[in-house]
Amino acid sequence: MKLVDEKGRLFGKVNLIDLLALVVVLAALAFAAFKVLGGGGNPLDSSTKLTYTAKVLSVEDSVYQEVLRQMEAAGGQDQLMADGALVDGFVTDVTATPHVNYTATDNGLVVRSEEDPAQGGRWDVVFTVEANVPDPVTSKVGTQEVRVGKSHILKTSHFEFASSTILTCQWG
Repeated sequence: MKLVDEKGRLFGKVNLIDLLALVVVLAALAFAAFKVLGGGGNPLDSSTKLTYTAKVLSVEDSVYQEVLRQMEAAGGQDQLMADGALVDGFVTDVTATPHVNYTATDNGLVVRSEEDPAQGGRWDVVFTVEANVPDPVTSKVGTQEVRVGKSHILKTSHFEFASSTILTCQWG
């Protein structure tokens, strides 16, 4: 039996031109499926660990003490949330320093006065966060992009601060 007969059919059954057309159509479908389903992807798209710090100013002592209690109850790390869903990230450390006020005197000088949290003063609280971000370029944690100097909502399963500022970021 010949591979291609006198009518151009492969093994006497399939027309060679029809077979080539079928192969081209299947290749085009495979390529389209590959693109639509995200195969290959962007080489920059890979999960990366991001550690950042966020500072919340002028936190009442009772709120700070409750954050510490919640962190301890959560085993030293509290999971982040965004839009009501848990995020692949945790607050891993909380530190505080007494809040500092600057006030102008009658003669125009600006003086620094450190508050005593034990006397009704407030704390400036720094949170350390570790998260896995799917794209190190946008560095989105939940729905928020994280960059130094950017305002940030810090929300976990036990506490939330609507206004913090990102102080540091470290990838990897």
